[in-house]
Amino acid sequence: MHSCTFLVLNSALVFCLASPMPPADVDEEWKDIPDINKGLNLREGDIMMHNQRSAILGNQYRWNIPVPFELSVNLSMNYKGVILRALEQFRLKSCIDFKSRTEEDISYISVESREGCWSYVGHIVAGAQTLSIGNGCGVKGIVEHEFLHALGFWHEQSRYDRDDYVTINFKNIITGYANNFDKYSENLTTTQDTPYDYYSVMHYDKNAFSNGNGSTIITKRSEFQDVIGQRLDMSEYDTIELNKLYKCNSSISFLDHCSFDDESLCQMSVCSAADYGWQRVESVSGISVTDHTYLGKEQNGTSFFMHFSTKGRNEGDAARMESMTMTPKRDCKVQCLQFYYYHSGNESDQLNIWIREYQNEADNRGTLRLMDQIIEPPGNYWKLHHVPLNANKTFQVVFEARKGAGNSSGGFSLDDINISETECPHTWQIRDFEKVLKNSVSGTWMNSPLYYSSEGYRFLALLMVNQNYLSVYVGLVSGAYDDQLQWPCPWRQITFQILDQNPHIQKRMSSEKSYTTDPTLVSSYGRNDWDNPRNNGTRVVIGNETVYVGIFWGYRYAIMKEDLTKREFIKGGDIILLFTMQDISGLRQKNSLPCPKVTLKNLKTSFDAAVKQGPCATSDCLGIFCTSITSSLILLVCLRLLLN
Repeated sequence: MHSCTFLVLNSALVFCLASPMPPADVDEEWKDIPDINKGLNLREGDIMMHNQRSAILGNQYRWNIPVPFELSVNLSMNYKGVILRALEQFRLKSCIDFKSRTEEDISYISVESREGCWSYVGHIVAGAQTLSIGNGCGVKGIVEHEFLHALGFWHEQSRYDRDDYVTINFKNIITGYANNFDKYSENLTTTQDTPYDYYSVMHYDKNAFSNGNGSTIITKRSEFQDVIGQRLDMSEYDTIELNKLYKCNSSISFLDHCSFDDESLCQMSVCSAADYGWQRVESVSGISVTDHTYLGKEQNGTSFFMHFSTKGRNEGDAARMESMTMTPKRDCKVQCLQFYYYHSGNESDQLNIWIREYQNEADNRGTLRLMDQIIEPPGNYWKLHHVPLNANKTFQVVFEARKGAGNSSGGFSLDDINISETECPHTWQIRDFEKVLKNSVSGTWMNSPLYYSSEGYRFLALLMVNQNYLSVYVGLVSGAYDDQLQWPCPWRQITFQILDQNPHIQKRMSSEKSYTTDPTLVSSYGRNDWDNPRNNGTRVVIGNETVYVGIFWGYRYAIMKEDLTKREFIKGGDIILLFTMQDISGLRQKNSLPCPKVTLKNLKTSFDAAVKQGPCATSDCLGIFCTSITSSLILLVCLRLLLN
């Protein structure tokens, strides 16, 4: 172990320059598909052709859902994890599901590490149909691109109507490659009546197959010239077209979203013990809070959010807002609640998050469990928050705001709620990052809070602001559970996302990169990179705690600065990074992973009297003020009872 002198400046940990363990870069240069596949004889650069020409209009070229797949032993562990993460995006955004191939599955997608990234178009091979994720292809957007080919997609720029939206500069195309820009007629392909999509993950870059004399694809709307060719994620229209192609529309893992712009409140119900409570508002008097959904953007009309005022209320006054009922569909009973909140009240005010779980159809009251609690000094900004859930049966999410002691001039505001059957990440929200970009010198370091994985590994992230790009690194840190963990840390995949802050989780196209710990990896300093930081780390002080920090691994070119404006990577001046650390060691023998663990907080709070009475939509309305667009009859009955 090593020690060094350190400084803490504005919560950014500055490691001593004499440290013998500088951050290590994942040795993988970014290239797009045409460059990775250079020299391969593939149609349009990444399509493997079969003897029979594929006409994707035929239902015989569709896969049965769920699509069987198998991961080849020649894939790296990290690539296997990336592939599974890409398949999770299909489950979140579309109706397409996948399953590990069994002996009964005669036809399946065989994902292999061949030379290059490529696939057949549609289901056209009996038995094992190869899809290659070779060296350089282990990127979420590239994996999605190749799987969309396998599901029946051609490239976006080969649509029969493409000349209305792009111009192909044939003079700039490498000699012999002009056929990569062929169009397909309406007799062979279908657009499923979706508009031409410059954001499609199936669109090629402006310089695809260029001979060096200029761009090969020119968009007829200039603002999209630097957008085409993105490999972040499937676009909104990619998934709409996919659902139409397979004639289904329900997501596998998405449960609910609400931005409160519709008066129906997304079938949510609100109620309180008096004539106050959660209110749907455009603004709050005396507080500079506005809607989060369109924050920093021109609004097409009026936008709303929910607000509970603690101003002038008595201690203990409470109100609740309840989601519609949802039933988990996946075998793993793991959900993630995500929302933005704006705390402008007193530090003793509470925001309690419950789930109300129903045992059967006869159970109309449900059982409440407290999942999270926010009691903190007011921040006066929109803050992203995740709450891990583990509902096994039909459930509702209940937001209960409660007035604490002391004076308040504001309260709690909520907006942009998403619920999905996925694992929650760790969140690092960097305030006023837009100002950091403008004012910081190249080489400025920032460090995240300390995080624990669900197993107990502790880690820390570093972000470096450079002249033209951002670097992100993650390293292990000594923690409370080190003597209970495996060392060297084996086959844990660390993933970071630079979050696209689109309010709807299904429409996001975040920048994501992963790497996986290798217990056999020894650094040039003769130490195992993933050993216990107490053995190979540097001693530093973070906050008031002395810890040992191991070797940092990550990506020097995590994202280019010019790309930060292409999606909502910065919103309200803030940038948000999400982190996960997942045990993927099971992929050494299988094609799937066990269900993730849900780490629940040990919370204690008293039940509000109104909460005890059951859900808003079925509460005894005497003494309860109920409002729900979906429960108007109940409201009329309540008023009649009160009048009588």
